[in-house]
Order: sequence, then structure tokens, then C-alpha cells
Amino acid sequence: MGLSSLLLNKLFVGMPPIAIDHQEKEAYERLIQHTDIRAGVASIVYDCPYPKYRFVAYMAEQKGMLVHGSNNQEITNFETRRQTLYNGKYVNAVFATKDAIWPIFYAVFNRAKLVGNFRNGCLRIKAHPYRYYFFSLTEQTISNIPWISGTLYFLPQQSFVRASSASVYFDEWVSEQEVSPLFKMEVGLEDFPLVSMVTSHVSEESILKTWLLYKRRLRAKLSGISIGNRH
Repeated sequence: MGLSSLLLNKLFVGMPPIAIDHQEKEAYERLIQHTDIRAGVASIVYDCPYPKYRFVAYMAEQKGMLVHGSNNQEITNFETRRQTLYNGKYVNAVFATKDAIWPIFYAVFNRAKLVGNFRNGCLRIKAHPYRYYFFSLTEQTISNIPWISGTLYFLPQQSFVRASSASVYFDEWVSEQEVSPLFKMEVGLEDFPLVSMVTSHVSEESILKTWLLYKRRLRAKLSGISIGNRH
């Protein structure tokens, strides 16, 4: 394990790659084949026995799709808009990811319930299969019960480029062109496998402090200990 992976594992939640066997692949292929693609964005009615995030991983890795999660269930075209990259740089683009879990957070997190700010990410290391996650909301946001049913949109990859060429990077992809999704699928909080990994922070604290305390706050949360956000 290299220094970068050791550091990310110390700070965040590491997840191994998702291995999909032949039987699972066949189930996903049947699902795609039975999806009506004759008009507009094809709605996937998920009826497979596997967690939805695994299907998302299959679509991203095996079908060359990028994924965008949203509270809006009726998007037929993604237009570019001014947004910030992981490094704070502004760009006019459509954002998506090849990760299977990160976009589910964006789909089921109700922005209308946000108080202060929220912090999250999926980081990767070149030539390393693990993905590293962190999710943090303010305590006021958590008290608002900020979860809602949302939608995952599957986008063709052709116009997208990875937002960073660094060896350690957020799994962000951007398109400077409008993009029409090919498929969409409804998801709920039960489909977000890392919901128990959401911690809390104070809006005014630095992002570095949030990163450094994320695992400590997570351990305290999972053990039922309240340590507050002052430490």
C-alpha cells in the first residue's frame, strides 16, 4: 500500500472495487433489454435482487456510462452551468462521475433542507482500485432529516473528460457541452449504502479540519459517543 492510499485510508472510508460475476451481469443485461428506450429518457424499473449501487457500477464500468444524481426526477437535458471543481476553480460544465455510490448521495440529499454547507467526496488514486469517501453535514441539516427520493441519470461518456489529471483525484468528470441522459432510475435513502457514514461538522470550520476529524467523528457516531464539533 502506497503513501497516498495509507493517508486516504486513515482519513476516509475506503471501499474495494465492485466485482460482478456472470450471473449478476446476466441479470443486469436482462434489465437493460427490458427497458423501453423508444422515446425520451428510458426509465429503468429496477427489479434485480442486487443493491442498486452495484447496477450503477456495472453501467459505469461495463457500459461506459457516467452518472449524475439529482432530486429532480424530470431532467431530459443537462445544460452547462457555472460550478466549482474540487479545487475551487470555476467551470461552465455538466458534472458527472464514474463512481457508483457518490451520485446516490446527491440524488437522495434534499438540498432544500440544507443549513450552512455540506462536504463530501469520492477520491481515487491512479492505478489503485479502492475508492475513498467522506460525507459530512451540519448538525442543523441532519436535524432537518434531509433525505428524499431522487433520480440517477446515466449519461454517454463521449463529451466528458476527467476534471483532474493528478495522481490523487476526485472522481469528477465534466462536459462543456449539453448532454442528454440515456437512462434514469429512481433511488431512495435505502439505496445509499454509506448513509451510516454521514458525520457532522460546523460550517465555519476549514475543509482540512473536516477531513482530519472525519474518521474520529465517524467512530464516535458508530459507537454512540457524542464528541461535538469543537475538537
